[in-house]
Amino acid sequence: MNEGPVLQFLDFLTVEKNASQNTILAYKNDLAQFQQFTGQADPMDWWKHVTPDSVVAFVESLRAREYKDSTVARKVAAVKSFFGFLVAEGQTEADPTERLKSPQVGKSLPRALTVQQVDELLEQPARKNTPESQRDKAMLELMYATGLRVTELVQLDTSDVSLESDPVTVRCQGKGDRERVLPIPQRSADELRQYMFKVRRRMAKDRVERNKDGRHRYPLFVNRRGERLTRQGFWLILKNYAQMAGLGVDITPHTLRHTYATHMLSGGMPLRYVQDALGHASISTTQVYTQLTDQQKRVEYDKAHPRA
Repeated sequence: MNEGPVLQFLDFLTVEKNASQNTILAYKNDLAQFQQFTGQADPMDWWKHVTPDSVVAFVESLRAREYKDSTVARKVAAVKSFFGFLVAEGQTEADPTERLKSPQVGKSLPRALTVQQVDELLEQPARKNTPESQRDKAMLELMYATGLRVTELVQLDTSDVSLESDPVTVRCQGKGDRERVLPIPQRSADELRQYMFKVRRRMAKDRVERNKDGRHRYPLFVNRRGERLTRQGFWLILKNYAQMAGLGVDITPHTLRHTYATHMLSGGMPLRYVQDALGHASISTTQVYTQLTDQQKRVEYDKAHPRA
C-alpha cells in the first residue's frame, strides 16, 4: 500500500481531528483492506485508479461477507474520509466516493446487567484465589465503580490512583484528551488497594515504561510477564468470568460501562453528572441511558401490573 498519502491522512486525523488511536488504527486497516480489494498493484498511486463502481463493489463485498452494519459504516467512513482529504489537499479532483451514502446504522439500546448479575460477576475471581484473580477482581470492581472505557482502564498508571484522598480517586485521559477525576467507592477502593500493595509489585517485576519525553510510567494493571495488560487481554478475562457467572458470551467491556451509567441514573444521579463521569462531550450521547432506564421501567411495569 502506498503509505505516502495514507500516512498524511492518518497524521491529519491525529493532529487536526484529534482522533483516538483506536480510530486511526481501524481506518488504517480499513484502507489497507480496500486497496487489497481493488487489486491495484501500483504501490505509489493505487488510489488514483479507484472508480465509483469499485467503491460500490467493495461495500457489496462487505455485506456479502456479513459484516455488521456498524463495521460496514466505519469502513465506508474511512474510505470517504480518505478521498475527502485527498480532494481538500489538491492531490485529486475526482472523488469516487462522492455519491456513496454512508450506511444507516440502527441505534440499539445498550445492554445493562442487573445488580444481581453484577454481584455474581464480581464474585467469580475469588473462586480462583490466584494473584491474577486478585488483579481481575480489582479491575472489574474499578470498571463497574467508575464506568471507564476499556482503553482508559489499560492505560492507567499507578500514579493515576490517589489512595490518600477521601474518597480514593482515579485520574484518566479520555477521548479528545479530556481528563477527568473519578471517585472510587470504598469497597472497590479496598480491592484496588489490596492489589496495588500485595499483588502488583510481584507481578510487575520492576518493569517500567518510558514516555516519549523519557519519563517513567508504571502500568497499573499488568499481565503475567509484568507488561501492561492489553484491551484484548481484559476482554478475554471478562469473557471467562462472564461464562463462569452464567451471564452469556455477549458481555463486553462496554457492557460494564453501560451498566454503570444505567445504575447511576436509576439511583438518582442527574444526567449532567453522568455525562461528566463518562467523559461524553455531548449530553445527547448520554441520553441513550435514559431510554434504557425507561425501557426497564416498562418491563417491570408489565411484570407487576395485573392488567399488563
